[in-house]
Amino acid sequence: MSLDWIADELRRLDETELRRHPRNCESLPGGRCRVDGALCVNFASNDYLGLASDPQVVAAAVRAAELYGAGAQASALVSGRTPIHAMLETELARFEGTEAALLFPSGFAANVGVIGSLVGEGDVVLCDRLNHASLIDGCRLSGARFRVYGHCDLDQLARELEKAREARRRLIVTDSLFSMDGDLAPLRELAELADRTQSMLLVDEAHATGVYGEQGTGLCEEISQLRGLVRIGTLSKAIGSQGGFLAGTRDLIEWVRNTARTQMFSTALTPAACGAAMESLQIIRTDTARRNRVREHSRRLRVRLKELNWVTLGAPDSPIIPIVVGDPQQAVAQSQRLLSQGFFVPAIRPPTVPQGTSRLRISLSALHSWEDLERFCECLARGAVR
Repeated sequence: MSLDWIADELRRLDETELRRHPRNCESLPGGRCRVDGALCVNFASNDYLGLASDPQVVAAAVRAAELYGAGAQASALVSGRTPIHAMLETELARFEGTEAALLFPSGFAANVGVIGSLVGEGDVVLCDRLNHASLIDGCRLSGARFRVYGHCDLDQLARELEKAREARRRLIVTDSLFSMDGDLAPLRELAELADRTQSMLLVDEAHATGVYGEQGTGLCEEISQLRGLVRIGTLSKAIGSQGGFLAGTRDLIEWVRNTARTQMFSTALTPAACGAAMESLQIIRTDTARRNRVREHSRRLRVRLKELNWVTLGAPDSPIIPIVVGDPQQAVAQSQRLLSQGFFVPAIRPPTVPQGTSRLRISLSALHSWEDLERFCECLARGAVR
């Protein structure tokens, strides 16, 4: 079969405003960026604490590259686990308060690999409808019976668990902070349900790590004593580096190290990424002002948006603030208007979000000033978005 069909499919994407086009985006100090040459306030980045460009973090990345080279050269199980990889795993375990930790080349790889290590044929995996694509793909690829429950619907989840009571293993999978709606999973209730049904609970803390928790470790602090808890995080958002990780018991780490294909058959993280992450963890431990600042930004901005009659989704202090538009063409047009006035706010469309829920997704950073947010609100009030 030829590839001629692709041109027709691309035209269909164009007609529905669902075709993505690459941008050149240059990160700049102070929560700014340059998008295809245009200087903007950056409301598109997941760098919630502003650590990706922090001079200390950048210097640590340079030192690690100078010591250990530009690349890891092999998978971690062959020769790619250098001393700095081992140090970072130790630091991550200490940070998360667990016995051990395991690095992955990305958060996507961590989710797919860990889920596939925990369940397979004869098991049941239960997934929140609004989980990140990496969690959904991990569930599908695991070989376990795949059941989707309504977003944060504990009653439906309980019914599905009851139906699966004869399964060899049961795994509940959820984000802690949902990346497109900005709301929080009911972790305490999920933990109680998992404990009562002798199920495992896997929580992806990708967007909560560094932002939530007394120690900045995320939302799992409140359920850290659950025996069946599996904690996954990413280094590429608030930590400002790149990669993913699993934190848990030594037995869990050893099992996943020996069975997760995305870990076994992928080249390990670059030493520079490890160095940067090590430095960021130290900053997160000691600098509580950054996470307090970004959450306060969220509270204040949500109040202002409500005053302007904009309806937002998410938790009151979540750094992710979605404004649901509905129509993908309108979302794209609104995003372009904002870009022309100096604000980079991406339009999020299907398949990233469900049909009919296209939106503008605001991501806040500790680097933003309140003046940035006020000017953004003024822009909305002038009718940049209708």
